[in-house]
Amino acid sequence: MPVRRFADGEVVMGRWPGSVLYYEVQVASYNDLTHLYTVKYKDGTELELKESDLRSVSSFKHRKSNSSSSSPSRRSGSRSRSRSPGRSAKGKRRSSSQSRESKEEKKKTVRETNLTFLKLSENNTSRYNGEPDSTERNDTSYKPLQQQKFESEVEIRHVLDQYSLRPRREKKIEETFLEERVFEMAKTTEKVSTQTKELEFGGRIGAFCMIFFLPATVFYLLLMCKQEDPSVMNFPPLPALGSLWETRVFGVFLLWFFVQALFSLLPVGKVVEGLPLLNGRRLKYRINGFYAFVLTVAAVGTSLYFEIELHYLYDHFLQFAVSAATFSVLLSIYLYARSLKAPKEELSPGGNSGNFVYDFFIGRELNPRIGNFDLKYFCELRPGLIGWVIINLAMLLAEMKVQDRNMPSLSMILVNSFQLLYVVDALWNEDAILTTMDITHDGFGFMLAFGDLVWVPFIYSLQAFYLVSHPSEISWPTASAIIILNIFGYYIFRGANSQKNAFRRNPKDPKLAHLKCIPTAAGKSLLITGWWGLVRHPNYLGDLIMALAWSLPCGGMALSKLLATWGRRGEVRLSSRLAC
Repeated sequence: MPVRRFADGEVVMGRWPGSVLYYEVQVASYNDLTHLYTVKYKDGTELELKESDLRSVSSFKHRKSNSSSSSPSRRSGSRSRSRSPGRSAKGKRRSSSQSRESKEEKKKTVRETNLTFLKLSENNTSRYNGEPDSTERNDTSYKPLQQQKFESEVEIRHVLDQYSLRPRREKKIEETFLEERVFEMAKTTEKVSTQTKELEFGGRIGAFCMIFFLPATVFYLLLMCKQEDPSVMNFPPLPALGSLWETRVFGVFLLWFFVQALFSLLPVGKVVEGLPLLNGRRLKYRINGFYAFVLTVAAVGTSLYFEIELHYLYDHFLQFAVSAATFSVLLSIYLYARSLKAPKEELSPGGNSGNFVYDFFIGRELNPRIGNFDLKYFCELRPGLIGWVIINLAMLLAEMKVQDRNMPSLSMILVNSFQLLYVVDALWNEDAILTTMDITHDGFGFMLAFGDLVWVPFIYSLQAFYLVSHPSEISWPTASAIIILNIFGYYIFRGANSQKNAFRRNPKDPKLAHLKCIPTAAGKSLLITGWWGLVRHPNYLGDLIMALAWSLPCGGMALSKLLATWGRRGEVRLSSRLAC
């Protein structure tokens, strides 16, 4: 059994994870099973460190020069032996000669150290993040030059202190200086996006399959909902290819897309800045999604007043899905083509693999813009999310007409109400999307284009589409239980997302002082208290509970919708979604 080296309450120097810097920490406890020390930093942060990451405080004290370390008695003896003028002069010459030689050797050592670290900075071939080689990620991303320069500076300082070549006033490296520098390192980002090495979704083959699997899933579910017996085992008959396309429907979809784009360009709503990008810039975004929703509702209400029926949307629902899928493919081709001319610093860190299929699927360019019009940000919330509400309304009116009802069913009312709340919440808290992985990390390619324009409006509206031809009557007690379930899921969803967004924007916000976090090797922080102290992904948990509440009024469609929502929320990428 390893012998414990440091005792509880002992003050030692602990290495900050992911860096080469040491700070004074106090040992709180020791785990005999994991052999890890729980230490507490001066700011109250508690971490578990290995014994190899701890050093005694005495090992960091500056060495004194030989001349200053001699005892008074020895100095006195030296004076008594140097009474002879000749001996004294000879001793001085010998002493000064040795001193010059010693200083020359020390200066030579420092010059060699400088050259060594400058060479390392130029080559960018070695990387150290404070972890064993076996635990490092298998990518070729290099440290920013600023970080390499800082690490070299720290090592050179150690050499200078060791050989006592700096004035005493420069020897005192204050802890505040080190703290400021370590946080600068954490915030430093690479100026140039490196080539992607770690591929998601099964790599190139997986991305190729997803390009065909996603549209096939949408059409399969839509066709199944039209059957009298919408069972998973009852495969729907394939329609004629000619019936899947109608030019007028495609024109209506284009009109919808560009009207929403026009609404987004209106000079209403506040302008906010996003998080810093890889090149350090902050893009500005116009937050007016809720206003666009109000204008859309007014336009639809006016259409209904003039007896323009929305039943057309239900009758041509499959054709609208095909039109949206076609448009998403064309948009993805345009996005990939324009990304070939984009500067390297504007490419996505996850979609720059060099493989056409994978980069086409993930998206190469991080924030493609036409002037001030941000294509990815616009598609995230506007045409698909607002279109989802319009589709639900069309299905509600279609149910009344198909089933010859004077008012919609209670199931249809619940589905419309729950999902309307979800959309209004997203548009009201529109600026929260600026801290999500979709905006800060993922490029804009087929994955997001298809997800925003096809998956969201046509999969999320499956309950309403299903209820048109499959009536489902529920009692008020059952409806009350479903309402409570949806409120519970919404409470978790909104609380978790608000906490995450606030922490990402300003971790030092006094309102978040009760939250604890731990640093990651990537230089970010991971919440370990609050909602994230209860469950790994509380925002996804709230999503799933709400999805269940949306689906229960439909009976047999509950499981299908639950699985569909799970896939949309990105749980297939758990390993890459830990840092907040």
